[in-house]
Amino acid sequence: MRAALLATLPLAIAACSHGAPAATPTGSAAPARPATDAGVRLDYPVARKVDVIDDYHGTRVADPYRWLEDPSSPGYREWIDAENTVTERFLSTIPDRGALEERLTALWDYERYEVPIREGNRVFFERNSGLQPQPVLYVVDLPRFEPRVLIDPNTLTQDGTMALTGTVPSRDGKLLAYGVAEAGSDWEEWRVRDVDTGADLPDRLRWVKFSTASWTPDGKGFYYSRFDDPGPNQLRDVNYFQKLFYHRLGTPQSADRLVYERKDQKEWTFGAVVSDDGRWLVIHVFQGTDRRNRLYVQDLGRRGSKIRPLVDVLEAKYAFIGSQGPVLWFHTNLDAPRGKVISIDMRSPDRARWKTLVPESDARLESASAVGRRFVLNYLQDAHSVVRIHGLDGKPQQTLKIPALGTGKGFEGRLADDETYFSFETYASPPAILRLEPATGELRVFRAPQLKFEPGEFESRQVFYTSKDGT
Repeated sequence: MRAALLATLPLAIAACSHGAPAATPTGSAAPARPATDAGVRLDYPVARKVDVIDDYHGTRVADPYRWLEDPSSPGYREWIDAENTVTERFLSTIPDRGALEERLTALWDYERYEVPIREGNRVFFERNSGLQPQPVLYVVDLPRFEPRVLIDPNTLTQDGTMALTGTVPSRDGKLLAYGVAEAGSDWEEWRVRDVDTGADLPDRLRWVKFSTASWTPDGKGFYYSRFDDPGPNQLRDVNYFQKLFYHRLGTPQSADRLVYERKDQKEWTFGAVVSDDGRWLVIHVFQGTDRRNRLYVQDLGRRGSKIRPLVDVLEAKYAFIGSQGPVLWFHTNLDAPRGKVISIDMRSPDRARWKTLVPESDARLESASAVGRRFVLNYLQDAHSVVRIHGLDGKPQQTLKIPALGTGKGFEGRLADDETYFSFETYASPPAILRLEPATGELRVFRAPQLKFEPGEFESRQVFYTSKDGT
């Protein structure tokens, strides 16, 4: 077996701590246990124990620190402050800490960009100026290229712990559905913002988790998934029985239309996608943490159409790529561990009639999208990205000429779009955002960070070695 090694020289690794010393803890922190390290006395706080025992099918398991899973528990904050104080006391004795902190802070203080999304004549992207707690969402109104702030989550709360969890523009780019979560919680609240004015609409969707939004082409509403109100134990209870809803703008969440649920499958979750033409609702049905999924489909163009299973067994991964009329395209690893692209004609969806458009290759297919009336296929080959363009008939057209070994991610868009965006990073350079025209393969830099070092001074080389068995 051939082994590949990617190396970047020179390489230096250092670590340091940021921030001022924590305040001396007070309250219910338990007495400390003394210890010494490098001449510094370390008084570790002792976490109190509680009498909690779970019975798992006859096996009793003690969990004396269960209280630390709840940030509202008495003594929780005091115990964390005491831990931070111990750490800071030791780190403050390192002679070169100041110089290390100054240099590493300067190196980490560079722009970070997320992959843009284009809808209508607008491009949406997130940017962190360097050391901001949360990235800021910007929008570019084409044909102008000057971005403006649409949402700054750092201003939503005083401590900057409110984060954007998802941003989905409507098809015309006039509205934005976005999710927010506070203090790292999995629970999200989804809102809707008018992109022209920057003002939020009254819509508020709560108890959303493990879901995004998918707009209908008319911009009147979107599909999303949520759980029932978890009640007072929302931080501790396990969430089951997720449901798929349709939210119509301007109506309360209580009026949302229930699209699909399975009362007999408590672990099932649903990811719905509306096709570009608005005809198909494709529902990815997941079970727990299994990477495989089922597929259900509804023909939105037919009044009274029911949701029906397309794949009702847990056998492989299926990811919806797009559609053209009655034909749906999927990225799957069914009988192809490294991935392939298939088509399913909904007029005759029997498995025997499925067609393989792009067969499995010697590289792993990481993602597939349908943009510019072509398939944009992102492969992982020998530890770096290879991007190939195929026609909708599956025939190869070109391989992108990427100037360096690195990793690309993104390539989202719609079938009629003439461009797509992706991030690209190497072992020596952080991610930059590139714009791709699938029809020509032309690449242009959309955004690139300004750095406080010169990546050109570093060299990345890929070296292959022969394994012991001679392959």
